[in-house]
Amino acid sequence: MTAQTILPANTLSSGGYDVANSVRMETNTYLTGSDKVTATSNKIGSFSFWIKRSGLGANAGGIIKVYDDANTGSYIGFKDDNTFFVEETNAGGTAIVNLITNAVYRDMSAWYHILVTFKTDDGTDSNRVKLYINGTQPSLGTATYPNENTNLLILGSANPKHEVGVNAGGASGKHYLAQLLHVDGTALSNTDVGEFDEDSGIWKPIDISETTLGNNGYYLSMEDSSNFGVATGKAFTANNLAAVDQSTDTCTNNFATLNPLDVNPSSAGDVFTEGNLKLVTNNNSNAAGSRSTIAVSSGKWYAEVKYTSATAWNGVAAMDVNFHTDSMGAATISWYQGRTLYVDGTNTANWGSVVTAGDIVGIALDMDNNRVTISQGGQWWDTDAFDAAAPTTYQNLTSGYDTWGFMCRSGSAASTSEWNFGAPMFTGTDEADGDGFGSFEYAVPSGYFALCSKNLAEYG
Repeated sequence: MTAQTILPANTLSSGGYDVANSVRMETNTYLTGSDKVTATSNKIGSFSFWIKRSGLGANAGGIIKVYDDANTGSYIGFKDDNTFFVEETNAGGTAIVNLITNAVYRDMSAWYHILVTFKTDDGTDSNRVKLYINGTQPSLGTATYPNENTNLLILGSANPKHEVGVNAGGASGKHYLAQLLHVDGTALSNTDVGEFDEDSGIWKPIDISETTLGNNGYYLSMEDSSNFGVATGKAFTANNLAAVDQSTDTCTNNFATLNPLDVNPSSAGDVFTEGNLKLVTNNNSNAAGSRSTIAVSSGKWYAEVKYTSATAWNGVAAMDVNFHTDSMGAATISWYQGRTLYVDGTNTANWGSVVTAGDIVGIALDMDNNRVTISQGGQWWDTDAFDAAAPTTYQNLTSGYDTWGFMCRSGSAASTSEWNFGAPMFTGTDEADGDGFGSFEYAVPSGYFALCSKNLAEYG
């Protein structure tokens, strides 16, 4: 079993500057830059952004690509082995810049901040390119620095093309991206784009919207869902991105998703998309499925799931049991096609109304009273006068288990589920919880909250 985090790493829950939006990027979604002018500097510049990964391994790590032709290019992103790298090659294919971290970055519940600075006029080679991840310089397994006073393609030494969200081969990265900044002519320090929280020590964002950009610089806030290419400075063109790809899952309020690392290793063929909010399982014989990246041991929490196919099992599961067994094991409560209630993997009763493909089910998880109850199409499986504080129809959580999360599984056939923990991948009616967080299809019951880091700090 893969360990779950109660509060995902590198996410400050309260205080300081708030980043409002990110953009969810994956298959065939990318941004292309506008025509460049004469650069402020071909030797000095910086790139800064926040990223939450939603895919790992081959062809999932492309972030920034600047290129002149097939043999000359610069790349910033994750390699297939999940290390982070910065690279520029010349026309002969020789590396002018090549930094590769020793560390791998596989946490898809966490936001990472990346800063890359270039200053090739510095007399010390290691100062000519600097990489910061979450405010500190990581150890490098490979470190090739440019010669002094080298003009760099990534800073506009020719007429380079800028693309965001792709790798060297053009494959789209899989991630949430926020606060994308390129500065032409200044080698930023880490404190120009972030700061360590004085209480927690967590690296957090600051307001960078007034940063001096230089001739070819740009700042993309991702706040205009009609065009993610809108920028301060040089604009971009958004390709295959729609308004629904905007998210409130950011480096200052981290929302739960499904966890692609929390799967049965023998269950091949599961496909996570839409920022890990949509799961298509294989034709199940190996306990296909996943749990949420955030689990809770106190408080009251609300999520919604769309049964894109009615063959899914969706519900809640304890985090300290082996979830990935054919019978699903102990400490799970789920609802299958029709109106079948499963407790600990056993069909115990029919509950509520028939669940069919396209239905949206609301799940209210009450960890203070160790129970869960359900709505369908906004109607609670209770009385018409549903009392969230004292429901008359609910299921008790299996005793002896302290930490629970939301879960989905395939049944006897392949299944598709679309989840909304408050930062949805499908359009809704924009119902928020009592603290104003989340965007849900139906009203959040009183006293329940979206599963995000700001709410965890208050109620978790």
